[in-house]
Amino acid sequence: MCPSQDCVTNKSGGHLSLQTRGSKFIKFQEIKIQEHTDQVPIGNIPRSMTIWCRGTNTRLCQPGDHVAVTGIFLPLLRTGFRQMTQGLLSDTFLEAHRIVLLNKSEDEEIEDKEMNEVELADLFAEKDLYDRLAMSIAPEIYGHEDIKKALLLLLVGGIDKSPQGMKVRGNINVCLMGDPGVAKSQLLSYVNRLAQRSQYTTGRGSSGVGLTSVLIKDPITNELILEGGALVLADQGVCCIDEFDKMTEHDRTAIYEVMEQQTISIAKAGILTSLNARTSILAAANPVYGRYNPKRSIEANIQLPAALLSRFDLLWIIQDKNDREVDLKLARHIASVHQTGCQPELENNQHFVDMKTLRRYIATCKKKQPLVPESLLDYVVTAYVELRKQARISKDMTYTSARMLLSILRLSTALARLRCGDLVSKDDIDEALRLMESSRLLLKDHENVPTRQINPIDQVFSIVRDMVPSSGAKIVRYAEAKERCIAKGLKPDTFDDALDRYEEMGLWHVNQQRTTITIV
Repeated sequence: MCPSQDCVTNKSGGHLSLQTRGSKFIKFQEIKIQEHTDQVPIGNIPRSMTIWCRGTNTRLCQPGDHVAVTGIFLPLLRTGFRQMTQGLLSDTFLEAHRIVLLNKSEDEEIEDKEMNEVELADLFAEKDLYDRLAMSIAPEIYGHEDIKKALLLLLVGGIDKSPQGMKVRGNINVCLMGDPGVAKSQLLSYVNRLAQRSQYTTGRGSSGVGLTSVLIKDPITNELILEGGALVLADQGVCCIDEFDKMTEHDRTAIYEVMEQQTISIAKAGILTSLNARTSILAAANPVYGRYNPKRSIEANIQLPAALLSRFDLLWIIQDKNDREVDLKLARHIASVHQTGCQPELENNQHFVDMKTLRRYIATCKKKQPLVPESLLDYVVTAYVELRKQARISKDMTYTSARMLLSILRLSTALARLRCGDLVSKDDIDEALRLMESSRLLLKDHENVPTRQINPIDQVFSIVRDMVPSSGAKIVRYAEAKERCIAKGLKPDTFDDALDRYEEMGLWHVNQQRTTITIV
């Protein structure tokens, strides 16, 4: 109660009014934090909490930053009618006393400490470290060796350059396009769990504003404020976008600026700003017709604009081809994983690198800043000009811009980082060119598809002829030839008919016991 004489006598309170001249104003900011992706239990959604910041604790962080907040957990007390309607339940918030911005090195000190010299020496002592690290990415998935190497380079990344104010990105963008059931989504999911900072989203469940930023109304001041999307939250990390082809063209254009300039420019409702989105894009998509149609051109199967394809450093076409030997190995691998619940070992009794060690090694590699020596610049330029020449001859839509030269340098720098080198070597450039050529060959596979069907009987003759020894007696075992033809998808009756037909023609002779085939 007011201590004045009138209020004490009348037993009533006086009217209070704000005196701005005698008041002291302090800065206030409300932020919302969200649980980190690798700390979210499987099947749950990330939890969020409202933070109230006052005074010097304001404007210490931006969307996408990792922070450690210390404060008091309090209920949010309301007044008037809202207090009567909310009952015994109330919203909660955290009154911040201290906010620490976790930069990259501090984040690694908390979660994944860098490797020391002894651990690095033990790792480098093993043979084929590059191949072993690549195969340790999603080891439950069979094959895709070059694709896993590309994903490893995506996680390591290149080096950002800023010559005279013009920024050249160092992050690597990869697009996986292929038939259903070739483990594209599984690769994205593993990279999402392996990366130190990552965001996973799907094309159908993401809009343009959901990927970049959205304008919302502040519940306290009723002002419009910006809330970062998936690309902003994945700053200095990886953003995995599944079902990339299901996005509308309007929503897909929202990431054009992110993939090259690494920023998001906002001009909405009087808010003019630019948000950092220094992230690598890993996209997975299906061809237009669901499955890749080798009888149609690349443009008809992909149907993505050239401006978007040129921003991807590597574009992989993964086809589900019918090959009995490959299918047999794949089926055995899947059955082994299903039965044992763990991935099989590598050849020569080598073991996969576990996720924690792989994450620590990637964090150590990112500390390196390798340079391209001047002696290799002419070699890179010559290789780039040759690729441009081949692209012009073959009319390749994916190799039509000078961004490919920067892609070669980014991949080479990532390879130098991977071996903890200070200079990019010629082998790094050759491996980068090989990966680009490997993805390019997959794009050209449709040109090698035969336009007519081969006669099965003629196919049997070709298989048996290829089995003939180069020296000595021209004898082929009947059982081996039959097994080889069945493995190629031919029927046993077709094999016997072919034997009889070519025996009548006098090209070979089958003994009476039908155990050997002698080529005449």
